[in-house]
Amino acid sequence: MIEIVSEDRCIKCDLCVEACPDNVFNAVPNSAPIIVRQSDCQTCFLCELFCPTDALYVSPLSEAIEGATESELIARGVMGSFRREMGWKNAKPRGTAGDWSYRIFETGKIIP
Repeated sequence: MIEIVSEDRCIKCDLCVEACPDNVFNAVPNSAPIIVRQSDCQTCFLCELFCPTDALYVSPLSEAIEGATESELIARGVMGSFRREMGWKNAKPRGTAGDWSYRIFETGKIIP
């Protein structure tokens, strides 16, 4: 479930608003989007995937976390963590050389 939109990290691009299939956010002109329908969040992580600045935290739990704070989540390194794990963050440390997913397709090739 969506937990945090960081005012400090947000660049007000509204990509999270556009990506959310459940209309959880409201766009606010010249400000970070606000979470207005948290209980409608289906924990699909699309908003976190599309956020270019890791300004969002989506908890894998289906219930809201009591007392989750932005500073705690930043200290734990979980802001934008799903995006990083999926390889959507530009210039990920492993780079493409460390991305083994292409090997799945190689195994299906017919080599003469």
